[in-house]
Amino acid sequence: MKKILITGITGYIGGSIAKKLLDRNYEVTGLVRNETHVQELESLGIKTIIGNIHNEDLIKTAVDGVDAVIHNADSADDAYAVDNFIKAMEGSHKTFIFTSGSAIFGGKENGKRSDFVYTEDFPLTPRLEMASRVLINNYVLQSVQKGIKSIVIVPTMVYGEGLGIKKDSIQIPALVNFSQKKGHGVYFGEDENIWSTLHIEDLAELYVLALEKAKEGSIYYAENGASSLRNIAEIISKKYNLEPAKSLSIQDAVDNFGPAGGYFGFASNSICSADKARAELEWKPIYNSIENFI
Repeated sequence: MKKILITGITGYIGGSIAKKLLDRNYEVTGLVRNETHVQELESLGIKTIIGNIHNEDLIKTAVDGVDAVIHNADSADDAYAVDNFIKAMEGSHKTFIFTSGSAIFGGKENGKRSDFVYTEDFPLTPRLEMASRVLINNYVLQSVQKGIKSIVIVPTMVYGEGLGIKKDSIQIPALVNFSQKKGHGVYFGEDENIWSTLHIEDLAELYVLALEKAKEGSIYYAENGASSLRNIAEIISKKYNLEPAKSLSIQDAVDNFGPAGGYFGFASNSICSADKARAELEWKPIYNSIENFI
């Protein structure tokens, strides 16, 4: 039985991955910040280690006791934690799966449409605001040279009910809550921007396949469908009996969701292809319509 350490296990993605692994008889340990969810996790058959991703000694001990690490906790922007794991795993030839984020594809388009579809072999030249994410991804992939089987997964807009403790995703609930406050579905700027989308169960399945089949140094973009933000806003209006969807300014998005969320989470384009994952890992996502899960 392989032993897997998961960070962010109380979160939406981490908890869903854990459930998939447990169903396949992996031994799962979660690194958690405090005791709040320990009893709940252990009742699910998950072992726990209390601590944080910035404790180098703790990370080293935790890594020594497992066969692979799946890092989700605040991972996309936290270079310090990534470096801790790389140091701890150096020379071990263990698997390290790192969770990034598809805002790296964003061009700060302020709601304008772009139809460019990113693939893993296309060299990224990210905007300044997202450059650190690409540097972190590359650092993880280059750790192959340090004797680590490193893999990066880049999820897009994830939707659906989580399989772990946290049931809700980030972007869709945030849009629903903001729309309810405003009294109408909301989109931002010129209302044409598009995001690739993916159901949480399909994403969790991708992690399991990456763990079992991926070659070291691989990066996978994860999607199965796409939607415009305006389309999502219109569905929110109908589902929650709100006024017709309206465009708000980019500043409204920034004021409510912060600059990263405003410019990149809701007003950029983030479109990619997951054909590489389908081909190399025989990944067969099932869900392809975010509209049914808003």
